[in-house]
Amino acid sequence: MTPTSRAPSQARLSWPTETRNERTLDIDQLDAEGVVTEILGEDARVAAAVQACTGQIARVVDLYVSALAASGTVHYVGAGTSGRLGVLDAVELLPTYGIRPDQVIGHMAGGEKAFVRAVEGAEDSEALGAAELAQAGPHDVVIGIAASGRTPYVAGALTEARRRGLPTALISTNPQAPLAGLADVAILPDTGPEAVTGSTRMKSGTAQKMVLNAISTAAMVRLGKTWSNLMVDVVATNEKLHHRMVRIVEQATGASPESAAEALTRSDGRVRVAIVALEAGVDVDRAAAALVDFPPDPRREGDPSGLRTAADAAAGGKYDAVTEIRGDLRGGRNR
Repeated sequence: MTPTSRAPSQARLSWPTETRNERTLDIDQLDAEGVVTEILGEDARVAAAVQACTGQIARVVDLYVSALAASGTVHYVGAGTSGRLGVLDAVELLPTYGIRPDQVIGHMAGGEKAFVRAVEGAEDSEALGAAELAQAGPHDVVIGIAASGRTPYVAGALTEARRRGLPTALISTNPQAPLAGLADVAILPDTGPEAVTGSTRMKSGTAQKMVLNAISTAAMVRLGKTWSNLMVDVVATNEKLHHRMVRIVEQATGASPESAAEALTRSDGRVRVAIVALEAGVDVDRAAAALVDFPPDPRREGDPSGLRTAADAAAGGKYDAVTEIRGDLRGGRNR
């Protein structure tokens, strides 16, 4: 290739993640420990770059919460590593926080098969990105993920979202991301050049994963899916998660492992009901009735989960009649 033919490519690949890292020029001359030391030294810079974007991340959390609170959907849209990270974040929310698969969706250029194998050209189509939002609703939010901040597939999705009047956000590690203009909020951690030039699955991918973790976890907390720092909407999809549910009830209430397990069994596996029953010292019927009156609500200051408020109400005797009525029904005395 001649110097003339290289020049346009170099001009296009001029953003920070595509430039050479002066700190790792000798990386191919080092032994294994030396290579790892340089890689991890670069990784250590990522957290500060992400933390510098705290304000923007919080703004996206608010958009996320508003969408789900209004029965909308959060759409992640990305290609390659960026797309895979969006899909990963979306699918992990179901067992961890009990959300439905249609509440947070990861769209990846090339579809599901692209998760394990590259689909050539898919990320270069704006039309494919726009098509991902064909079923988007009026309360949805669209979050584009693109290391370069210029991926056409993501551009198409963000453009279509704006056409529909939907809130938009962009996560990119290019501080000068061209697509930032299509986002209501742009999160642009400056991770700088990679240890291996252009390998954005490294620092850039780590930064994007950190941002996604912060956004979705903060949103779940604000939506009332935790009691303190304990997950209360865990779905027991395996034995480990079942044991975790018992442990959560135990940690939340100070009950013994045996009492926590028993309360969870009597609550038909509903962690929230078990916690309120033990915390208030009432049976599961009264606990469940209180939770109906105090569902999760991000507007409830200091108690978005509703668990503290429900436990106080149940302990106050407000739901005594619930147990009496249900007891009569079970005994056949209610006419």
